[in-house]
Formats: sequence, C-alpha cells, structure tokens
Amino acid sequence: MPHTLPQPGAPFPSITVPQLGGGTLALGQPQGGNDWQLVVVYRGKHCPLCTRYLSELQSIVEPLAELGIDVVAVSADAEDRAAHQVAEAGVTLPVGYGLTVDQMRDLGLYVSGARHGVDVEGPFAEPGLFVVGSTGDLRMVDISNVPFMRPQLSALVGGLRFMRGRPEDVPANGTFA
Repeated sequence: MPHTLPQPGAPFPSITVPQLGGGTLALGQPQGGNDWQLVVVYRGKHCPLCTRYLSELQSIVEPLAELGIDVVAVSADAEDRAAHQVAEAGVTLPVGYGLTVDQMRDLGLYVSGARHGVDVEGPFAEPGLFVVGSTGDLRMVDISNVPFMRPQLSALVGGLRFMRGRPEDVPANGTFA
C-alpha cells in the first residue's frame, strides 16, 4: 500500500485507542485544560530505544504543560505489553495501546512486521511525533522508518516554546502550495 504523508495544516485524523489504566484516549484532543497536544507513536515493548525515549518523554511533560501542551504516547502493543514497558520506563503520562494498522496508515506512519522486530505480536508502527493545534490541525509532524531517527526532545521543547511565544498565529510550516 502506498505511503501517504500527513499534511501540516490539515485536520489530524480522528483516532481513539484504549488507555492504560482504563477508558479511552482520543489522539489529537488536548486534555487537562491544554489547547495543544503532542502525540508520540512508539514501536512497542520489543524496542529498548523506545523504553529510553518514553523515559525522556516523561521529562518534558511539565515544561510542555507550561506551554499549554499535553503529551500522550501510543503503540500497537497489547495492554499487558504496553503496561510492562511503561512501568519499566517510569512513565505516568497518558499512554494508549492497540493502535491498528489502519490507524497507523491514517497517521501516515511506516508499518513493520515481525522480521523488523524481535518478540513482536504483529505489525507495529515505526516512530512518529505529531503536534496538534487548538483547532485540531496538524502543526508539526516527524515520522521515521527506524527507531534511532527521532527528534531530540530538548530541541522540540525549545521549538515549541518559540512557536507558542509568537504574538500571532502563523500557519503550519510546509503548507506552501
């Protein structure tokens, strides 16, 4: 199936997944009084780089909350696998699980299978980061086909601090027609 890139400035897809601890997690819908959301898709329990990245992600939750941005993470793992990895990473931010292949494709993510991971249950998403604005539009996107090409989170915080500090609302980058 052809790979479709997410379009900055376009509406973020409507995706809901089960959330660890109960309930559901609506991706791209800011929570807790925030008006933007950072959605991080990670590969799953089989990926030690993801465990480390989740730990680092936890460290930027507070600085982003100060900017009105909440943080969520999601993988294709089943609940028990996701819970194990989240506990190992020491993560308390909202985490979803059970992302389907169709949802991965809706997000424009690269999808890999068992030959690209050890101890996987089935197809899984390669990494993706999405920043969704207050109107549900995709403000920033970063997708990769490998686990070791992800944005440095401290640089992401700095960039978001700059964007959120601008006096005017500017269009998403990458929208020149």
